[in-house]
Amino acid sequence: MDKVALFILLLGGLNWGSVGLFRFDVVSWAFGGAGSMLSRIVYILFALAAVWCFSLFFKRNEVIEGDHHRSTARFE
Repeated sequence: MDKVALFILLLGGLNWGSVGLFRFDVVSWAFGGAGSMLSRIVYILFALAAVWCFSLFFKRNEVIEGDHHRSTARFE
């Protein structure tokens, strides 16, 4: 779930970067305007992903799924 939330947050960040740099809202363009129901759902998903990712700051160092192949080589 953490990786999904991070991916959605990344998409939201890229969308807002597009708004800031080019005045082009990709979500609004793709889903029929900023006020359309689909756009609002996507914006809500961005917000929920951000709230979920905020919780990652408070997790202890846990092994994330698929990250258990760490190298144990020492450099001397």
